[in-house]
Amino acid sequence: MERTKTGIPGLNELLNGGFIEGSAILLSGGTGTGKTIFGTQFIYRGAQEYNEPGIYITLEEGTTNIWWNMKSFHWNIAGLQKKDMVKIYRIGMFKPKEIAEQFEKEIAKIKKMVNELNAKRLVIDSTTAFGMFMESDAQIRHNLFKLINETKKLDCTTILISETMGKRDQFSRFGVEEFIVDGVVMLYFKPPVRALLVRKMRGIDHDKKVHPFNITGNGIEVNASEQVLWESLGD
Repeated sequence: MERTKTGIPGLNELLNGGFIEGSAILLSGGTGTGKTIFGTQFIYRGAQEYNEPGIYITLEEGTTNIWWNMKSFHWNIAGLQKKDMVKIYRIGMFKPKEIAEQFEKEIAKIKKMVNELNAKRLVIDSTTAFGMFMESDAQIRHNLFKLINETKKLDCTTILISETMGKRDQFSRFGVEEFIVDGVVMLYFKPPVRALLVRKMRGIDHDKKVHPFNITGNGIEVNASEQVLWESLGD
C-alpha cells in the first residue's frame, strides 16, 4: 500500500513509513498539546517536501491566525499559497436547525476545493467544534459518522483533530470518533513532558510505545528512540 509521509520527523519511523494513503486519522489531545502545529506541519511539509497539495479546514480559528501560526516557524506559506499548493478555509457557524443543509453545502465546497487543488492532504480542525453545533448525542454521532465517511471519499489522506479533556485514556471528545477512523494518534502534555502515542493504525504494524516529542523552531519532532512511561501521563 502507498504511504503518505507525515512530515513529522521521527513519526514515520513509528508507522513503518507513514500513514496509508487515503486513510482518515484522528489526532487527539488536550489543550496545548500541539494539535494545530501537527496539522499545519502535515499540510506544509506535504506541499514543501513531497509536492502534495493540501487544505486546512478550520471551524474555530480565523484563517489569519492559522497563517500566523504557520509563519512563526518560518514556513513559506505565502509562496505555497500562490502556487496553489496550500489552501486555508474557514467554515462558518452552523445553525442547529439547518445543520443538515449546511453540512451538505460545506462538504460540497470541500470536495470542490480538493478537486480543484488536486489535494492529497486534508486537515479538519476540529471534530469537537463540529459536534458542538449539534443538539443531541444522537445527532453528534450521526453527523460525525457522516463527516468522516465523506472525507474518506475524497481520495486524500485526512487528519481530523479532536480536543479532549487531557485524560490519558480519553481518545476523543464524544467517544465515537476513534471507532470510525483508520488511525488514532494521541498527543499528551504533562509539563515538562510532551508525549505521542500511536493508539491505532489499521493496516500498519505500528509502534505501540509512548514517545517524547518536542516543539522546536521547525515544528514538531518525535524522539522515536526514547520512551515515556504510560503511568507518568497521569489518570
